[in-house]
Amino acid sequence: MEKRIYLDHAATTYLDEEVLNEMISVLKNIPGNPSSLHSTGLEAKETLDAAREKVAKIINAKSSEILFMSGGTESDNFALKGFMDDKKGKHIITTLIEHPAVYNSCKYLESKGFKITYLLPNKEGIVSAADVEKAITRKTVLVSVMYANNETGAINPIKEISEVCKKNKITFHTDACQAGLLNLDVEELGADMMTLNAGKIYGPKGVGMLYLKQGTKITPLIHGGGQEFGLRNGTENVAGYVGFAKALELIQANREKESARLRKLSNNLLKGLMEIEGVDLNGPVDSNNRLPKTIDVSFKKVEGESLMLLLNEKGIEVSTGSACSSKSLKPSRILMASGCGEEEAHGSVRFSLGKRTTEKDIDYTIKTVKVCVEKLRKISPL
Repeated sequence: MEKRIYLDHAATTYLDEEVLNEMISVLKNIPGNPSSLHSTGLEAKETLDAAREKVAKIINAKSSEILFMSGGTESDNFALKGFMDDKKGKHIITTLIEHPAVYNSCKYLESKGFKITYLLPNKEGIVSAADVEKAITRKTVLVSVMYANNETGAINPIKEISEVCKKNKITFHTDACQAGLLNLDVEELGADMMTLNAGKIYGPKGVGMLYLKQGTKITPLIHGGGQEFGLRNGTENVAGYVGFAKALELIQANREKESARLRKLSNNLLKGLMEIEGVDLNGPVDSNNRLPKTIDVSFKKVEGESLMLLLNEKGIEVSTGSACSSKSLKPSRILMASGCGEEEAHGSVRFSLGKRTTEKDIDYTIKTVKVCVEKLRKISPL
């Protein structure tokens, strides 16, 4: 492939060179087990503690509130299943637009007898704090609403939702895996639990974390030697966690400047795509209400999978939905929940930009999409 333009950063990102260098240094020079009491082990523990402290400082938390995980999926599972373990017969409020890690965890808990309320978003894919409050019952103990959506980029009013939860003495969890360029101050957001994923912020894959506010009771899902304050057992991936801390540091330090750059590029992309006849935006019209990197649109009389494959031949890599479910032939649950018709959902494509995306990339993408859509419509039975 002569040309390759990667526009699937919502699925995953490449490893930042500064992150890689820090990880290599740990892998080469710090081989110990942080649980060992000899000098090599203590050096590994000091390195792990430093990474934890760095993450805590960035999100305005205590280091004892940072639990390192194998990724966003484990973190979401732990937050929901671990928290609900001793709360039989209680009620959870979540949404129909959650990542599969939250949605399927709730389905599992539902099969075990828990009552789950799945809220619908508005037509722009945003969940309101008012709807959360209306769904609260005397048995509600947990609310889980994602910070920013992985398909449409819609940003939910997390602070307002957390205030509703606090008023009603309900624990609040948010999946913030897509929110690396947003404010992650847990005190300002009011989250009791928050999930982050290194692979979405130019860090290593297979690494994530759960912020667990002090005093929030949770039952371990993995039992073993007492690592991560006895809550997530298993020998720690020190290099991975150091990489996560560095990636988080870099993306948060540059978030305002990078957000402005990406918003300009994504707005230009959207403007160019909307010049094509029969194109609808999925998500907020106001770019301030969606992630600066993410654009999801539906092309009428075009199959999204066909367009994705044709664009790939032209060197443009995009997605038809979240990477965790993009191999499914079913229309997007998230788009359908936001009021998108089945045909429009099947014609959806997500473009998600990143640090290496340039104006030339966007110009080439717009021109190529126009040609590919025209070609597909000529042969489409739709």
